[in-house]
Amino acid sequence: MNYKNILTAFNNGITTITINRPTKLNALNIATIQELHTAFDTADKEANTKVILITGSGEKAFVAGADISEFADFDVASGADLAAKGQELLFDFVDNLSTPVIAVVNGFALGGGLELAMASHFRIASTNAKMGLPETSLGVIPGYGGTQRLPQLVGKGRAMELVMTAGMIDAATAKEYGLVNHVVELEALMPLAEKIAGKIMKNSSVAISKAITAVNANFKVGVNGFETEVKEFGNCFGTEDFKEGTTAFLEKRKADFSGK
Repeated sequence: MNYKNILTAFNNGITTITINRPTKLNALNIATIQELHTAFDTADKEANTKVILITGSGEKAFVAGADISEFADFDVASGADLAAKGQELLFDFVDNLSTPVIAVVNGFALGGGLELAMASHFRIASTNAKMGLPETSLGVIPGYGGTQRLPQLVGKGRAMELVMTAGMIDAATAKEYGLVNHVVELEALMPLAEKIAGKIMKNSSVAISKAITAVNANFKVGVNGFETEVKEFGNCFGTEDFKEGTTAFLEKRKADFSGK
């Protein structure tokens, strides 16, 4: 597909989605959120895509926030609708995607940018990355899941401080907090993402999708994560990948998973 605000590329099982608004530091606007939804949905439905990488163009920003000019004159109802639609179209959508999503944070990840990174299944960052939720400095709060996912990742106290101060943390601090898994120099960031993706692709994609469902269940209100794990564990036994994986193990060979 032809996109105005993003780029997509496929190579060896990996679909890379790049937010491409360099003059706006890759800020998210409504059109970009819609394009991202389409790109993620397309990649998830593509059987050959085993891992999705999300990153920003250039060397300065992953996503430097939302496009404030779009909602500066919104009223209460419009603001609530903006958050609800954004969460449904992109942030919750990515969180619950069956294909693993790695956020490759290559610079500023602020506001909606950090929220997109947090909606991804995990994050890696370059040493120049800066992260934060500056919304309270604008008289608003994070509206794309930031008040929920940040405490889950770094703890309530640290999340409260970051939201209340509207401050930024560097990549080393983000790793210390558990917000990102790895920090490397910028030139090593994408090779690291591809290396991790390669490790993921050696395993059963159908089992990984069920693991995503089980892990996410622990963070859903009214859902018993242990019960979900039991259900998804059982479901694995009905897959071709389970038969192939166990047979390969007993035959002392590498498994050739079909993703079914």
